[in-house]
Amino acid sequence: MHQIDHEIFNIQKIRIRVLEQVPSVTSFQDATMGPFPHFGISIITIEDEDGNIGEAPVYHTYINILESCLFPILFHSHSVPYKDFYPKLYWSIRNEGFKGTASALLGQIDMALYDLAARRKKTPLYRYMGAQRNEVKMYGSGGGTNYTYAELEQELQVFIDAGASCYKMKVGKDFGTKIKEDISRVKFVQQFLGNRMKLAVDANQIWSCEDVYRFIDGVGEEGLCWLEEPVHSAAYEQIEKLCKRVSVSVAYGESERTAKIFPTLVNCGVTHLQPVPTQIGGVKEWMEVRDLCQQHKIQFSSGGYSLYSTALMASAEETGMVEYLYSIMHGLGQYFLVSPIWKDGKFILPETEGFPVRIDWDYCYKENKIIRERVWEKQNIHKYNPVVSM
Repeated sequence: MHQIDHEIFNIQKIRIRVLEQVPSVTSFQDATMGPFPHFGISIITIEDEDGNIGEAPVYHTYINILESCLFPILFHSHSVPYKDFYPKLYWSIRNEGFKGTASALLGQIDMALYDLAARRKKTPLYRYMGAQRNEVKMYGSGGGTNYTYAELEQELQVFIDAGASCYKMKVGKDFGTKIKEDISRVKFVQQFLGNRMKLAVDANQIWSCEDVYRFIDGVGEEGLCWLEEPVHSAAYEQIEKLCKRVSVSVAYGESERTAKIFPTLVNCGVTHLQPVPTQIGGVKEWMEVRDLCQQHKIQFSSGGYSLYSTALMASAEETGMVEYLYSIMHGLGQYFLVSPIWKDGKFILPETEGFPVRIDWDYCYKENKIIRERVWEKQNIHKYNPVVSM
């Protein structure tokens, strides 16, 4: 039983605000997407009948799912405890699927509910979840496939100065067609780092097993901390085949929207699981993966909106890590009134109630940083009625 199970959420108002995108430190590209010269964030604010609020990042472009499935239940489940309330939310998205956007939206709403519950208790979310320590390990992330060597050096120095113990760079340049160039870039980074940091690589699913073997032959497995999403995340036979052949740790999980997939990944030989709190179907689902890693004694990490992820990661074992994609996350700091401090390779969490992140709404309104805002109230939303279409 979890503390939240007996919480009552009588919701009266929901607000979504889309903030102006901020420039990336370095325009960022991976194997199949980008470049990303800007990056943004949207926030959902859920308010109960007593004026308490909870907030979390949210996808703002899927209003139809929110209005047809999730909001009706949020508004019309009066005096229903969370343990009965969350399953209604969960099963409302059945026909939208548990492996896509609807599941991520469910998880984002769930994060806001956890934030609301912790704020009502006037306690930091990590303590509300039972964690005692207020710091988590961070690993540096970046190394876009479009970076020059000079840009790689600049970013690496940022993480070295911050005390990071590991750096993850992108490979699979130009949809996986430049493996020789990937090998050269990795060797350059390895030489620059020496023994100062470990190195991981992320191919964003673009390669075949044969491509992976070519890459590993070029860089050597002993020089890599882990190999992330080397082949398609749904190609379980290929993942299993690869894991049986290579000795380097293979990482998956960022593309998953449900915890139910992760035991299959473990059975395939994956030894590093990476659920993203804002992309999986709820806080408890994230905790299922956390506990699965503890059970099998394998590596656990989370990315997404890093500063929000820190609160959950504090409940994991100390080896758990939060990814910090510096290039696109750093600029969002202008919107935060409160956030974790980045020091000695760790994030130190403030004692703020709820999530360790607070949006500076006064600043956002004063500087016209809110580019879109919508508000829903209980009287404007009908009770839940399943939508069935063929």
